[in-house]
Amino acid sequence: MVTELFTPLMTETEARLKTPLALAYIGDTVWDLLVRRSLLTGGWKAGMLHKQAVKLVNAAAQAEAMRVIRPHLTEAEEDIVRRGSNAHAKHAAPKNQDPADYSLATGLEALMGYLYLSGQMERIGEIFDIAQAIH
Repeated sequence: MVTELFTPLMTETEARLKTPLALAYIGDTVWDLLVRRSLLTGGWKAGMLHKQAVKLVNAAAQAEAMRVIRPHLTEAEEDIVRRGSNAHAKHAAPKNQDPADYSLATGLEALMGYLYLSGQMERIGEIFDIAQAIH
């Protein structure tokens, strides 16, 4: 049930075999949850929480976070980011987002998805903490 959300769904090898867009699919939600959770410590009202989340969960902000964490990645993690960044969704980047940022953000989401599916929660926390240094 709920506790299953935090146990590994698969091995690292199985997670690595998922398509980059499948990893980004779940990784987007992981990143969003982390951002929203961190915003709750600010004491803002719901409307402001939403505005702050929108500022932090978009391609430009995620690409900037990726630039900050990239030097701290392992070779295997960097490979996941590269695959995610090179993946092509069936849709183009939103008009208000830079395609390069959108690509890099997909890499970040793929990394988060890979780490989540393989149960590497501590590593997710480390990476998120590093990314928070930009705010």
